[in-house]
Amino acid sequence: MEAIFEIIKAIIFGIVEGVTEWLPVSSTGHMIILQNLMPLNVSPAFWKIFEVVIQLGAIMAVVLLYWRRLLPVKQDAGRLKVKIGTIELWIKIIVACLPAAVVGIALDDLIDEYLYKTGVVASALIVVGVMFILVESLIAENHNVDKLSDITYKDALIIGVFQLLAAIFPGTSRSGATIIGGLIMGLSRKTAAEFTFFLAIPVMFGASLLKTVKYMVSGGTAFTGLEVCILVVGTITAFIVSLWVIGYLMYYIKKKNFKGFGWYRIVVGIVIIIYSIVVKS
Repeated sequence: MEAIFEIIKAIIFGIVEGVTEWLPVSSTGHMIILQNLMPLNVSPAFWKIFEVVIQLGAIMAVVLLYWRRLLPVKQDAGRLKVKIGTIELWIKIIVACLPAAVVGIALDDLIDEYLYKTGVVASALIVVGVMFILVESLIAENHNVDKLSDITYKDALIIGVFQLLAAIFPGTSRSGATIIGGLIMGLSRKTAAEFTFFLAIPVMFGASLLKTVKYMVSGGTAFTGLEVCILVVGTITAFIVSLWVIGYLMYYIKKKNFKGFGWYRIVVGIVIIIYSIVVKS
C-alpha cells in the first residue's frame, strides 16, 4: 500500500512539473514546496536527481512538438539539405546557455546548500512576479522581433544572462526569467516563449547530466526498485502534461499578456511566507 501512495505522489509531482516547467511560475519552486507539503519517501540523494531528471519528460514534449523546426537538415528532392537558419538558431541557443552553464557548474553545490530554501523561493516568486507586471505595463507592446530568425546574438546573450538568475535563485523560473529578458530585448510574447522552449533542451539535458555524474562520482548507491518506478512514472506524467500545457500557453499569449502569471507568483509567494511563519510558530 505504501508503494501505491508513493506512485500516486509521483504522478502528482509529474503533473506539477509538466504544468510549471512551461508556465513562468517556477517549476523548481513548486517542486520544493510540494516536497515540503507532501514529501516523497526517498533518499536525499535520489530527490536531488529526481527534481532535475523529471524535467526531461517535459523537455521531450518540446522535442516532439517542434522536432521539424529543430532538426538542422531536411529532405529535399531525395537529398538531405542543411537548414542554415536552424543552424544559426542552435548557435544562438548555445550562446544563451553559456552564462547559466558556467555559473551552474561552478556554484552548483553552493546553490543547493544555501539557496534551495523556502524563503528564497518565496522571495523570488514575488520579485519576478512584480517584474512581469512592470515589464508588461511598460514595454511588452513595443516589440520589434517577431520571428526567431530576427533574434541577434546580442539578444541571445542578454537573454542568457536573465536565465542565469534562474540558475542561481530557485523560484525565479527559468522560463519566467528568459521570457522577461526576451520582452525587454524587444521580442514578441510568442517569440520569447518559443525561444524559451528551445533553450530548455540543452539546459535541462545538461543539468540532468551534471547531477547524475556528481551522484556517481560521490559513490552514490543504486536506486531502489520503488525509486526507479517513481522516476519513470513522474517523468512520463510530466511529458504527457507538457504536451497540453505548451499548446495552451501559445494559445493563451495570442489573446492575453503575462500579468496574470505575475499576480499568481505574488500570491503564491505571500502564501508560502505566511505558511512558513505559521509552521515555525
